[in-house]
Amino acid sequence: MKRILSRWGLPVAGGVVALAIVFWLYRDLDFGRFLAGLGSANLGWIVVLAATVLLEQVLNGWKWRQILHDVKPVRTLRLTGALLAGYGANVLVPLGISPLVRSWLVARMETLKMGTVLTTTIIARFIDGVVFALFAGVVAMAGEVPQIAGNLELGLAVAGALNFALFSGLLWAMFRFRALFAREGPLICRIFDWVALWFRANGTALRGSLCSGVVWPRSRQHRLNVLLGAVAAKFVSATHFLWAGLAIGVVLAPLDYLFLMVFGGFSLVLSRFVRVPGGFVIGTALAFQLLGVPEEQALLMILFNWMVSIILVVGIGLVVLWQSGIDIRQARIEAERANVRV
Repeated sequence: MKRILSRWGLPVAGGVVALAIVFWLYRDLDFGRFLAGLGSANLGWIVVLAATVLLEQVLNGWKWRQILHDVKPVRTLRLTGALLAGYGANVLVPLGISPLVRSWLVARMETLKMGTVLTTTIIARFIDGVVFALFAGVVAMAGEVPQIAGNLELGLAVAGALNFALFSGLLWAMFRFRALFAREGPLICRIFDWVALWFRANGTALRGSLCSGVVWPRSRQHRLNVLLGAVAAKFVSATHFLWAGLAIGVVLAPLDYLFLMVFGGFSLVLSRFVRVPGGFVIGTALAFQLLGVPEEQALLMILFNWMVSIILVVGIGLVVLWQSGIDIRQARIEAERANVRV
């Protein structure tokens, strides 16, 4: 019982808090109007929404391909499949193993070291953080942010600046101290090797494989493609609520869609820190209220976005795992061990 409580107590409590917040946000929902909107939704725009959800993942896979190119050229669809497989495994086994699963799959299929592939996924994540911060700055400076008690524009600007400083600093540190981390003498390397022994891994070899993944494309075109892919993926993500809104006849100003993406993204990050699931759903629900969208239409747009994403991302991800000849239990065990080939 103690083990069950320690493992599931906090997630269950977080889920209860998330449900309570959602019910409070939609306490005045007109269920009849909600059902009427659902029944009259335009299926064509839902199909467009589904296509853009997949397009976003393809762009992320293409961006990852640019980063990984100097290590080994890998097809975009293979990397996209690994991304989806990671999301699928993470939903069924909510332990934050998505990067490990996708890295393990690519390493297995391309005969690479898992640590090397894992580092390239981290670089891609940091670049996404920098680009997201730039979008937050654009929204804050545009002056079209809904006003509430306090200064929301200032809050977004500060959060974006901190986000930019954090992820750009982490990127700089990775490349600046790459050679240092590969040595035997420094204290941090000895501590890493000592921790690696707990997981029955060779710390020296693991550090070497991780450092091998700290790469930046030598080709100017590939470097430009990394940034283009990150920006394009964020733009496509911002259009998800556009298509969901068109399905029920709701059209917002262009910057409102960027505001929804930024506000929902920050809410997602904050919810992960406090261990409350559904941060993006809660954040976008609050953002819709700030924009003055009726509750019934806002909930429909959120549900369309969430359900299409879950069905496509998780469904295709599980198919990729199945075709790879592994099951979720095996993926979890391999990812948790992080057993890098050396």
